[in-house]
Amino acid sequence: MAIERNRLLEILEDSYSAYYNIIKDDLPKKYPFAFRAEYYKRGEGYFISKKVTIYSNEENEYAYVFSAPSLDAETVKACIDFSLKDALPKIKPHKEHQCSNIKAVFVADEFGEGALEEVQSRKFQKSYHFSFWGYSTLLVSAVVTGTEEVFTNKANQADKKYFKKLFAAEEKNQKKLLGC
Repeated sequence: MAIERNRLLEILEDSYSAYYNIIKDDLPKKYPFAFRAEYYKRGEGYFISKKVTIYSNEENEYAYVFSAPSLDAETVKACIDFSLKDALPKIKPHKEHQCSNIKAVFVADEFGEGALEEVQSRKFQKSYHFSFWGYSTLLVSAVVTGTEEVFTNKANQADKKYFKKLFAAEEKNQKKLLGC
């Protein structure tokens, strides 16, 4: 049972909204945006009281979700380039910064020739102060809604499992609604 693109976007937005700030305003019309999401996490460890901090770290993620009935290689490349260009200035590395990932997610019914190769081949990693102030990694994934196939770059293997869980949960929900 294939999932429709608009339904997947609803599920994806709902899933992201649990931990991310969802942004739908001020998105450039030039790109096939569905939404943008930002995640900020700060962790600290203390010894006896908050005055004695053992460690502290920050993790951030800037996710750009693009959707269209069909996406070609040129559009995918432009969207990834935009994601990097938009997210990198937002990253403010410091001694407590662990990582800031930049994620580009593509949801389409079909991908043109070369588009999935672009997704799988793209890579970017940047370290700050020899990684003492953290790093940034580009995570790219593409979802073909008709076949529920997921393609990712090497750095983003976790999204394959994430989308498989979303598909399984939606299939279970559909069966429950149909009374199967």
